[in-house]
Amino acid sequence: MDIVTAEQMQQLDRQTIQDIGIPGVVLMEHAGRGTFEQIRRYFPDVSARRVAVVAGKGNNGGDGVVIARYLLNHHTAVKVFLLAQADRVSGDAALNLRAFQRMGGIVQEIPDERAWQEALPEIKSAGLIVDAIFGTGLQATITGLAAQVIEDINKSGIPVVAVDVPSGLDATSGQVQGCAIRAQLTCTYGLAKRGLVIYPGLLLAGKLEIIDIGIPAALIRGATLREHLLEDADFYGKLPARAPDTHKGTYGHAFIIAGSPGKTGAAALAAQAALRVGAGLVTIGVPEQLNPILEIKVTEAMTEPLPESEKGYLGSTSLQRILEVMPGKTVMAIGPGISDRAETAQLVHALIESVELPLVIDADGLNAVARNPEVLKKAKAAVVLTPHPGEMARLMNTTTRDVQADRIGIARTFSSAYGALVVLKGARTVIAEPGGHIFINPTGNPGMASGGMGDVLTGMIAGFMAQGINPLLSAQCAVYVHGRIGDALAAQRGNRGIIASDIIDNIPAALQQFTGS
Repeated sequence: MDIVTAEQMQQLDRQTIQDIGIPGVVLMEHAGRGTFEQIRRYFPDVSARRVAVVAGKGNNGGDGVVIARYLLNHHTAVKVFLLAQADRVSGDAALNLRAFQRMGGIVQEIPDERAWQEALPEIKSAGLIVDAIFGTGLQATITGLAAQVIEDINKSGIPVVAVDVPSGLDATSGQVQGCAIRAQLTCTYGLAKRGLVIYPGLLLAGKLEIIDIGIPAALIRGATLREHLLEDADFYGKLPARAPDTHKGTYGHAFIIAGSPGKTGAAALAAQAALRVGAGLVTIGVPEQLNPILEIKVTEAMTEPLPESEKGYLGSTSLQRILEVMPGKTVMAIGPGISDRAETAQLVHALIESVELPLVIDADGLNAVARNPEVLKKAKAAVVLTPHPGEMARLMNTTTRDVQADRIGIARTFSSAYGALVVLKGARTVIAEPGGHIFINPTGNPGMASGGMGDVLTGMIAGFMAQGINPLLSAQCAVYVHGRIGDALAAQRGNRGIIASDIIDNIPAALQQFTGS
């Protein structure tokens, strides 16, 4: 599903009105009617409820008045509470306000906080509130009357339907501009706004419905839309089918450089995940002292004991052996549990500069890269980085707070600067590719906040890439399926106690469900 910024949606609106010649009042009519239909679907008893439409003086308020008109026409007790004097309303909104009144609709003007307090008991007696105060054009922090209105609506406990976006929510960043409505349902117009599908806006929007308001498809196709919310349809038929005359060599060989004392589990999880997504062969490159542990831990993967820089740790002394056993491998993953020692970081840099295979770099591999991200520009093939917010902060030499405040911007900036595909993990994982395109993952839940989940994801990405699947699709499919499995487990068991191996065990069934193979 394509998503847009507020500015992009406003541009599409302008082009529709000015270039195509579809009047704004027609778009407003489609918006209001579409929202009315969703209200009837979500609240089938709406005719038995009293509905309060709280409207601003702009076009968002005009959309709300159209909704009120349809409710009135379907025998619903509805009243518009206008947060302005009626003579301050202009354009298409004024046209619809007059039409509503001529149909017998009641409009109560609320020009100040005193008028609001007088109207509040009636609003609190409503069975549904329509929030039509502010839309995507809101720029300033909300104060005064509007802030009081939003606070009182949120305190009321009455279900709220938001028009386009919850009032007070920045439609692009998802941040709250002082205060914002908490809606049970948001009906957004034309295309999904970015701020509605990322945190914290996601928490305020409730259920999200996209209303077709008549923006011409040709305009949407011609727009430079570079952000997308992943969904099932993105993966149907995308993974190659398995022909009956193939063998393990057909499906690639993943080489996973992983493990240090106390962290052999990371290596095992990554290897098992790579096998579960269909890699034909997996070899774990492991410090030679730890090889006996991995031989016992992992049955189906092979191990390659590597020379150590010191007891149990990989370093520059491991490089020659790694290069010697490279022939036949189709992807390399670096990082799960390898430690952040200086000697190990030197090895990571040397591998990035010398290995001609696609690379997946995670965990301590990322910490090594953070010492000098310029090394990524020396990579000889595609690089996929899978940082969590803390690792991303180290890569960008900033704070975790700054990363979380602009996850899309941070991931896009780093990816473009260093030519690597970035998978910024966390709630609503962001995938950024060097060309500037962004993919947001809607799957996953807090039950997946446990050790080893990142190692599983690394193995899944590497396992897909081992089979010759391009890095972007490998990352998208791995992230999406990883989260969907977690969601299914949470639905079955609750979101406590889900562990990384639970994800691995369910990968084949998930791939069957989403891709048919």
